[in-house]
Amino acid sequence: MKYSYDTYSLYKDEKRFAFVVRAKVRMKETVDIDVLRVAANKAIKRYPYFAVKIDIDENGAYVRIPSDKEIAVLKMGSRTPDLCSEEVNGHLLFLECDGRDIFFNISHTMCGGRGLQPWIMTTLWQYIADRYGIEPYAPSIRKPGEPLLDGETEEPSLDKLTDEEPVYEYKSQNPTVLAFDYMNGLFNPFARNNNYRVLTFEQKDIMTFAKGNDSSVAAFFLITVAKALDKLLPEKNAVIGGEMPHNPSANIGLTNSHCDFLSHIHIDYTRDQLKMDMEKLGTMTRGQIILQTDTSVSCKELREKLELFEKLDSIQGIKGKRQYMKEHDPSTGKNAKHGTYYVSYTGQLDWGEVADYIESMVFITEGHLMLEVSSVGDKIHVCFNQILNTEKYINAFRDVINELGISFKMEGPFPKRLPRHLICR
Repeated sequence: MKYSYDTYSLYKDEKRFAFVVRAKVRMKETVDIDVLRVAANKAIKRYPYFAVKIDIDENGAYVRIPSDKEIAVLKMGSRTPDLCSEEVNGHLLFLECDGRDIFFNISHTMCGGRGLQPWIMTTLWQYIADRYGIEPYAPSIRKPGEPLLDGETEEPSLDKLTDEEPVYEYKSQNPTVLAFDYMNGLFNPFARNNNYRVLTFEQKDIMTFAKGNDSSVAAFFLITVAKALDKLLPEKNAVIGGEMPHNPSANIGLTNSHCDFLSHIHIDYTRDQLKMDMEKLGTMTRGQIILQTDTSVSCKELREKLELFEKLDSIQGIKGKRQYMKEHDPSTGKNAKHGTYYVSYTGQLDWGEVADYIESMVFITEGHLMLEVSSVGDKIHVCFNQILNTEKYINAFRDVINELGISFKMEGPFPKRLPRHLICR
């Protein structure tokens, strides 16, 4: 590829969906925005690949340019500023603050949850150090002034991928796609209501249940959402499909890379299968996850994406690149494979004593029936994202969790308030 991997997704069409991540961290005490502003600008120096602005080169392509302008830390107002705008000093990220809540807004082109979390952790470590005059013990958190990890700025390329034949190929059973919901949400202004709810679980409750039912955290939420939809959807919808991202970085020698390169796991459940007990569903789901995260499988999907990016290099001008991306984007183009719902789990990271100052952390994203699962300290947090003003899905999901005897706390709904890229409109 001729350009940075992080630039190609800027050609995505944002007219309907914002390609951003908005992380919400709720602290246990009211946030001092002035201290946060100083901390954020100390922390960003540890992540120079995020301190960039976007320009257009002589070939009509987006390029990243280092920027030494201040990272904007704003009091949350009535509207959310755009990424790349003057309000945020041209950056692809900025912070907002409201009471106990800190919102980390960042372009999804630069990272996903896996690349985003270390920056959040560093910023919060520095904020706590400056606010309370201590250095919280958190040896796994990267500190300002520390060097980059080996391979932290490395990007995927075709020569890093295996060319082995995939050991498994997903054959779609044509799961139900909630097309009416999406059409209603996209074209009916009275129905569209981008919102999210925050559910908090005790980590030990989920882990204990998963361990006792041949499952995992990711598999648990894939199964419970499918069972919730089994309660709601008519029987003519014969298959309910779950979708989950997988970051294959460790499989191709890029363990520390910040880049957001993903393959996708698809698990189709027939209505009869959803009548099975949780242990059998756990075994089935984990088995599919293991098969579809094999290096040969994930590399095939990643290869298709990198070949698309190389094709974009041969197209002159922003307009042509955007049109080609719109038609061939593997996530939204004509050959895209979609599930009925989506679950993403960023995994368990060691927050150390920083976790003692945090009440919750969730990732707010576009999508409908999109569950973003995260973990801080001894808690698991779920962001239940929707595009419609409806309670039927969350109520069915709550019923399933209650039937399993697992306790949780729920807050919301809240408006998503997702920013967009100024350059992508």
